Amino acid sequence: MLFTELPLDPRLQQSIADRGYVELTHVQELTLGKSLEGRDVAVQSQTGTGKTAAFLITLYSHMLKHPKSARRKALIIVPTRELAVQIEGEALLLNRSIGLTIGCFYGGVGYTVQLAQIKAGPDIIIGTPGRLLDLAEKKRLNFKECGFLVIDEADRLFDMGFLPDLRDIVVQMPDRTRRQTMLFSATLNKLARRVAEAYLNAPVFIEATPGEMTVETISQEIYRVGSHIKLNLLLGLLLRREPRNALIFTNMKHTAFLLAKQLQANGRQAKFLSGDLPQSERLRIIEDFMAGRFPILVATDVASRGLHIEDLEMVVNYDVPQDAENYVHRIGRTARAGAKGLAVTLASEKTADHIEAIEKFIGQKIPVLPVTADMFARDMSLERLAGQDLARRPSRRRGGGGRGGGRDGRRRPR
Repeated sequence: MLFTELPLDPRLQQSIADRGYVELTHVQELTLGKSLEGRDVAVQSQTGTGKTAAFLITLYSHMLKHPKSARRKALIIVPTRELAVQIEGEALLLNRSIGLTIGCFYGGVGYTVQLAQIKAGPDIIIGTPGRLLDLAEKKRLNFKECGFLVIDEADRLFDMGFLPDLRDIVVQMPDRTRRQTMLFSATLNKLARRVAEAYLNAPVFIEATPGEMTVETISQEIYRVGSHIKLNLLLGLLLRREPRNALIFTNMKHTAFLLAKQLQANGRQAKFLSGDLPQSERLRIIEDFMAGRFPILVATDVASRGLHIEDLEMVVNYDVPQDAENYVHRIGRTARAGAKGLAVTLASEKTADHIEAIEKFIGQKIPVLPVTADMFARDMSLERLAGQDLARRPSRRRGGGGRGGGRDGRRRPR
């Protein structure tokens, strides 16, 4: 089905065309068929299937039917500030021909910019639970004004202990019969269904990808290699494949910092991304990477959720993730919206034990490919970084601020 076949405002159609969207993905077709009618939906969909565009197009379509004075606000609740920023970015891109006002709110940063966004009167409010409640308690946000609610990555919200915060927000909103609610989750397990039944009005349950944990168009490979020569193998794989772009994941932020420096010393254009970078710098790095201004981004799991990169060719697990679910979200950065992609995992003696849990979680065996001597490349960073001060690494502190003092302002589970 084509987007031009949908009954949308011409301004929204223009924005969709400007984004290069032509044909609906499976989840978009299933979701928009109900949500554009005003129905509540609970959608099971894996990462990279276009669900963000599905709920944004729904919100824009309904909002454009009313002038600003009569327009109800939309609230989008997400588990992390990184996902909030990514959704804000997509919302802004779709907003170019529309003119709605968008605000993004999360913990770990000061209030000045966010209070200015509130003063501007946002039509769409995107945020993490802790900071949203914090601003509501300060009488800065009024959830009664919200006629639309999106709960994104609900399973992750529950895992991070945000269910009590979610309840606190929902009780401050109009009754479920007087708002439209959309819930998206990688799995519609018993808890997700109970929440949907409690907070949604006669929801339509949509299982866009039942039983599938990873996209079929992702080619997955494992190479077993000693940790002391893992960089040599990575350099060899990059030399052999020469991907147009690659997202490389590490488990620790100081590893991301060092690996980016080592890649640069080996002639690769690479930058690193972690939660300790200033927000403005993180956004600039993400924007430059998405625009193709440099080909390799080294990141911690801070970037694995909500990072939408058009035509990402390759994901590398330089470190095997300790959490099997993070593996799915990492490799889901490639092969988005039906495209093909490659996910390579380097399993050293320090992290190989996690492979079994990952395979059990995704319900399939990941091919282990042989490693031969000709696959390794010389590491030039030993000579080129000699004498440089690499001590100025990201600190190991956690971001503060927000409600309860934790990252993104989240409280401990109750």
